[in-house]
Amino acid sequence: MSEGSTRSIYAAMIANVAIGVAKFIGAAISGSSAMLSEGIHSVVDSINEVLLLYGLKQSQKEPDENHPLGHSQEIYFWSLMVAVLIFALGGGISIYEGFKSFNNPKESTNAMVSYGVLCIAALFEGTALLISLREFNKERSDKGISLWQALERSKNPANFVVIFEDSAALLGIAVAFSGVFVSDLTGKIFYDGLASILIGVILTIVAIVLVGKTRGLLVGESAAPQVRESIRNIVLEDKAVLKVESPITFQLGPNDILLALNIEFQDDLSSDQIESAICRIEDTIRASHGEVKRIFIEARSITCEHKS
Repeated sequence: MSEGSTRSIYAAMIANVAIGVAKFIGAAISGSSAMLSEGIHSVVDSINEVLLLYGLKQSQKEPDENHPLGHSQEIYFWSLMVAVLIFALGGGISIYEGFKSFNNPKESTNAMVSYGVLCIAALFEGTALLISLREFNKERSDKGISLWQALERSKNPANFVVIFEDSAALLGIAVAFSGVFVSDLTGKIFYDGLASILIGVILTIVAIVLVGKTRGLLVGESAAPQVRESIRNIVLEDKAVLKVESPITFQLGPNDILLALNIEFQDDLSSDQIESAICRIEDTIRASHGEVKRIFIEARSITCEHKS
């Protein structure tokens, strides 16, 4: 795993721990439900960063007899757990606290404390988001597409999970600030509780998006289209190749791709020449795509018929 991915997680974790403490202090002083929801949000995000770091460490374990393809998918599993935590703890508790404030309204005080804490939180979260985006843009090769498209295509949860978390955090801070401000302006605690519910809804939406994304990676996605096309072109450029089927790829981890190729070689080649061609093709693919860790090549006629 790249150093940039780890740097993004640590930056987000440091920000969330510092902000979380400040938010809980602010919530205790002001009595704001929205501030309390934001404190819970920061705690959940901090736990999530720990889980991502653990997933990264586990995914780097070497293959063994029981896991011959390695442990790269560990990061996908723990990313799914992160999404579940955001949904259950972040979204669920924030919505609960909002409705609770409707049934047991408590007048908010010291709104200036909430404003100050939220402004500081926005500064920390914004810095963490900028670091995450900078590291993500450094690593992605598809510079010609939008950021959203790049996030959709990303196979690295250490990048896209943190970016989604930090973005949701900034949006949550804006909602909390609005709730505290309108409550302070009107004297109605209803808006503070409503802000807490909206924060929960934001977290729930983010969790659903992340569950869908990590589910696809766990089930088994192919490599990015440009990677598959590049591999196919590399094979076809070899003078020994007559035809090749579409490459079969399996994204085992952010930087771990399994590749299977079905190649038809020129008819006049000897077995030694085919063997040399296979070695040459494998070396060229690995030189161009270091993330391809395992290559399986079947040398046969694509048009041959199998008889049962």
